[in-house]
Amino acid sequence: QVQLVESGGGLVQTGGSLRLSCAASGRTFRNYAMGWFRQAPGKEREVVAAISWSGGATYYANSVKGRFTISRDNAKNTVYLQMNALKPEDTAVYYCAAPPGSVLRTTKDEYEYWGQGTQVTVSS
Repeated sequence: QVQLVESGGGLVQTGGSLRLSCAASGRTFRNYAMGWFRQAPGKEREVVAAISWSGGATYYANSVKGRFTISRDNAKNTVYLQMNALKPEDTAVYYCAAPPGSVLRTTKDEYEYWGQGTQVTVSS
């Protein structure tokens, strides 16, 4: 079993920044890829960013490219999402997720474990 705990969400003005953290426990973190997803009210959960086990490969949704950065610290069993130049349309609950293997994955159906989510609200 894997436990994922997100933190770092909050209320920020347009153009501001937040850094989300996801602490993982329950299996050897460094062997597995990780991902960040978000879900806005009335919308499907969508991938935001994903990272391979080593951090050598990353993926970003077009809507966040150039503004968000995913990274990981395998020594701390933690994955991060640095969010800059935030827009009101970034408002959502953000989820950390873990797939069953080390390969970077980009669809929610490929992910096995999920955190409880953290709310990000961007005011205009």
